[in-house]
Amino acid sequence: MKYFSLSSSFARIIIVLYSISLANSAHTHEDFLQCLTTRISENSTNTSKTFTYITPNNPSYSTTLNSSINNQRFSSPSTPKPFAIITPFHFSHVQATVFCSKKHSIQIRTRSGGHDYEGLSYVSSVSFVLIDLRNLSSISVDVERKSAWVQAGATLGELYYKIGEKSENLAFPAGDCHSVGVGGHISGGGYGYLTRKYGLSADNVLDAKLIDAKGRILDRKSMGEDLFWAIRGGGAASFGIVLAWKLRLVPVPSTVTVFDIKRDMNDAATKKFVHQWQSRADKVDEDLSIYITFKTASSINKEGNKTIILEVLSRGTYHGSVDRFLQLMQKEFSELGLLRQDCTEMRWVESFLYFNLFRNGESLNALRNRKSAFNIASFKAKSDHVKKPIPDDVMEKMLEKLYEEEVGSAWIDVFPYGGKMNEISESAIPFPHRVGNLYYIHYFVQWREEVDITSPNKHITWLRRLYDYMTPYVSKNPRATYFNFRDLDIGMNNNKDGTIYNSISHASIWGTKYFKNNFNRLVHVKSIVDPTNFFTNEQSIPPLLV
Repeated sequence: MKYFSLSSSFARIIIVLYSISLANSAHTHEDFLQCLTTRISENSTNTSKTFTYITPNNPSYSTTLNSSINNQRFSSPSTPKPFAIITPFHFSHVQATVFCSKKHSIQIRTRSGGHDYEGLSYVSSVSFVLIDLRNLSSISVDVERKSAWVQAGATLGELYYKIGEKSENLAFPAGDCHSVGVGGHISGGGYGYLTRKYGLSADNVLDAKLIDAKGRILDRKSMGEDLFWAIRGGGAASFGIVLAWKLRLVPVPSTVTVFDIKRDMNDAATKKFVHQWQSRADKVDEDLSIYITFKTASSINKEGNKTIILEVLSRGTYHGSVDRFLQLMQKEFSELGLLRQDCTEMRWVESFLYFNLFRNGESLNALRNRKSAFNIASFKAKSDHVKKPIPDDVMEKMLEKLYEEEVGSAWIDVFPYGGKMNEISESAIPFPHRVGNLYYIHYFVQWREEVDITSPNKHITWLRRLYDYMTPYVSKNPRATYFNFRDLDIGMNNNKDGTIYNSISHASIWGTKYFKNNFNRLVHVKSIVDPTNFFTNEQSIPPLLV
């Protein structure tokens, strides 16, 4: 083990290097390290923070790599691993990594929270350096101006905690999973309980700090409106590395009402509720968002025998008092039979404790835990958009397919659109799924056994059959999907001789499913800001000339 220390009036970097040969590569860790240390010492401003350069022989390599892997499908021995992991504390460390990666012709993957469904923030079929942004996580909230700067390595839970610490009546529209990183979540859109009221996370971005392919740190003014448009919902990893977002904070009441209840799909009233939800969830008061999850569960019948039922889990948030909420539910969804004891009033920030299963008196500090509150397993997911209600008989057949998987290991979620989403143009940002969409579907299956990621397993095969079955009943031309529920089944860039190649015609197959007509503008922006395709991955936007 060798310790390398570089000190100057501008920077002090301590790097632990474990020598290792990289098979079939002219690049050595010593060369890359020397480039980093030289570049940082020449260009960094005064900072005493260290960053780590971790190679595969380092005992902390696996711990660091696996600490933010939220899909165990990509933690198996067969999963390709990074050439090295770099954890920067300063923007200049990221700049140096970009410079040296270009110099040594090695690709970059950037990880914020590690929730990419296909692992593309920390997995690749080609040699790459992983930049883990966990230490770039500072958050500054300006209550007077109703805005916040948040660095890309922070999680949604950390952001919510900081906002809640400063104000009871400000919020940010984003997802409900507290361990998701803001860097990737916002760059892919960002859906949550406030979306029907205020739009997506990406709709509420005021500015950004981004490192481009030339290693420059750009803000909205210096990057220009085209690039600023592209990184808000178009997947920023195709264009650069987002270091921080400036967010518009939105008003919320001092009290919100939440609920989370279970029903049996075999009950007639529950079937009526699901039928009504399909037609009304996108049209009700925009202060109300109701999600539904369908899954199988073990139960005891009246005779005392164990049986398997199809559960309907309904959960939601109403931005107002429980009295007003119950009146609204009686009007719109009386079939659910919601009672006052099913509901809880709390502060907006506390609702994220509730939905992350912190329901035993935990303090808001629980939101700052970067680990998910849910059991981590291997999983695969897909998504669809629905433009007209799915017929009841088709819905029944779709849900019956859940019985084909192990109890509770597969589920189907539905999330409503409408409200503010209908008012925003589908070209305002790259995320195009606006007016005309009733809701979107999230198909999900998980498993515990270890499998080879290079070949399909029975669970993924089941999910693909379910997805194929739904083809006639969801959006068409294209069959639209949500970028933050990334799915490599719909297409990916070619890998040839250890290099990822992408063509416009090939990429448009999956690109139009994520972005519809906005894909063409994304290609135009990519061609201007990164014509040599430095920022690339298995599903990145291609430039015109590559």
